[in-house]
Amino acid sequence: MTIPRFVDIHLLQTIPYANLNRDDLGSPKSVVYGGVTRTRVSSQCWKRATREALDAQLPDRAVRTRRVVIEVAERLRKDGWPDDLADYAARQLLTAAGAQRAKSKKKDGDDDGGLALEENGYTSVLLFLPASALDDLAALARRERAELERTHASGKNGKSPFTQEEVRALLTGRTGTIALFGRMLAELPGGKVDGAVQVAHAFTTHATDTEVDFFTAVDDTLPPEETGSGHMNSAEFSAGVFYRYATVDVADLIRNLDGDVAVARDLTERFLAAFATAMPTGKRTATAPHTLPDLAYIAVRADRPVSLAAAFERPVRAGWDASGWAEPSRRQLADYANVLHQMWGIDGLVQHAYVSVDPKPLDGLGDKTGSFPALVTAAVDAVFTGRG
Repeated sequence: MTIPRFVDIHLLQTIPYANLNRDDLGSPKSVVYGGVTRTRVSSQCWKRATREALDAQLPDRAVRTRRVVIEVAERLRKDGWPDDLADYAARQLLTAAGAQRAKSKKKDGDDDGGLALEENGYTSVLLFLPASALDDLAALARRERAELERTHASGKNGKSPFTQEEVRALLTGRTGTIALFGRMLAELPGGKVDGAVQVAHAFTTHATDTEVDFFTAVDDTLPPEETGSGHMNSAEFSAGVFYRYATVDVADLIRNLDGDVAVARDLTERFLAAFATAMPTGKRTATAPHTLPDLAYIAVRADRPVSLAAAFERPVRAGWDASGWAEPSRRQLADYANVLHQMWGIDGLVQHAYVSVDPKPLDGLGDKTGSFPALVTAAVDAVFTGRG
């Protein structure tokens, strides 16, 4: 019996004049592919936009931070705790989890890769944890306030009143987005989560050139006899049709959720919708590039994920009739998928369909669906039906 496991989502999205993802010099990120330079948006950039869109919908929001001590201490200060006691309590929580002082680790030369706590209260690595864990950590401190006051007053670093298990359980807790995107946290045993979602870097289906926009800003309080701008600068932008791809390993997602199929189904459906509609925020106030994909193709597979990025190794050429890049990009994607299915067969392809602004049929992408929500529902039904 063929058991569906992977949900691949492919998108073609036309982005106008924009700079969604900048490099260290402020230029749009790029990649040379097929011998030409394309505009690129990193997977991290679009994943963050997707994660934030998901967290806005879910009750168990996740946060990525090095400021756990600072955040917990701030919660205690709001309860009326003295500043020094609040900071001491928050540090004792991290100490109970196994965090060592960063200076002592460097001094001893014995950095075993464990969690370290710096003098300013920052952890040595970013922690990706449920936002509710910060409140729960503060609640643990409140529970042990009397003991914390006693040891703090003594001026000695006594034994932490918290158990390692209870603190680590909060720091390594999981939310829906952590189950989807995973977490690299080797510093705490049991903290690592293998992501069920893989996201590719988006890139334009065609060659692009960066354009420089020279701009000025006017000083509104200049006297009449003075002319000129108060500020001059330049910024770089580009435009194009982007190929975007992501895949969800449903088996891994269910495993990350301790076997909860119902939650896995809900998260898969929400992820597909969020990934298709989320937009990175780079330069958005200056460009407002809020488009939606022109085409969405979702394939449910039992064998392995399959990206169609190679469809655009040969860069798309704009039509002779100035029809742009979007329409030929959709046709090139469909043609490549059709050839790939003929070459490798479709035994592993459980179900596939698409939705597009193009009125013409796109052979190779399955049946055309009337709307994106219907496309997502059909894919989720195909992969979760019969999973219990």
